[in-house]
Amino acid sequence: MIDFAANLSMLYTEKDFIKRFKSASEFGFKGVEYLFPYDFKKEDIKNELVNNSLEQILFDFPAGDFAGGDRGIAIFPDRKSEFQEGVQQAVEYADILECKRLTVLVGIDNGKFTTNELNETLIENLIYASEQTKDKGINVLVEALNLIDAPNYFVSTTNHCKQIVDSVNKDNVKIQFDMYHMQIMEGDLIRTFQNNKSQIGHIQIADNPGRNEPGTGEINYKNIFSFLSENYDGWIGCEYSPFNSTEDGLDWIKKLTE
Repeated sequence: MIDFAANLSMLYTEKDFIKRFKSASEFGFKGVEYLFPYDFKKEDIKNELVNNSLEQILFDFPAGDFAGGDRGIAIFPDRKSEFQEGVQQAVEYADILECKRLTVLVGIDNGKFTTNELNETLIENLIYASEQTKDKGINVLVEALNLIDAPNYFVSTTNHCKQIVDSVNKDNVKIQFDMYHMQIMEGDLIRTFQNNKSQIGHIQIADNPGRNEPGTGEINYKNIFSFLSENYDGWIGCEYSPFNSTEDGLDWIKKLTE
């Protein structure tokens, strides 16, 4: 059986954020994820989780000025203190929300530093994040993004993610495998998952092109879900933009998993 988590940054967006928890629960989701909780009170989110019998699966560390174009800050030597402050803020939220997965968006290469400097800074920051979370049972996840949606993003392939995770060499630092991003960058999704299974800590999904719900594009999700049902026991985050309304598109779950 596959456990799907509703990504509340992309699903039910016709409603205010706090009201999306109830909508997800009413459909039957047992877990939720989203990009950032920091604009809301920890206690308000916790109440929504409890009242709607939902598990907090994942959210991201603070990623700089996201609305202004930042896609993370973990690679920048001149923003280490900002990253570390963000780790502390994320851990405070994770403690209250009982969240065991936190994602690092690493950042877009702005050309100010060498590749080696960016890489070394990322490893240093991931080690710091690991040390702050390991005793809490939290996994720190590194996510690759495709270079069409995020030009010059520093980590854009599963192999680069693996290299970073290997270099950090901490048990609680793993790969976040987003099938939408990796379909664009490399394809071969099932074999890539197989080759990196031991280091993959979370999966997210959307179809391509369009980043809409599974079944609307080129990815054979029926085969993928059949494979994952036998080879993966973690959560799968539904991080897609509904083609129409969220409710109208949710029949993909039944069509592609039965």
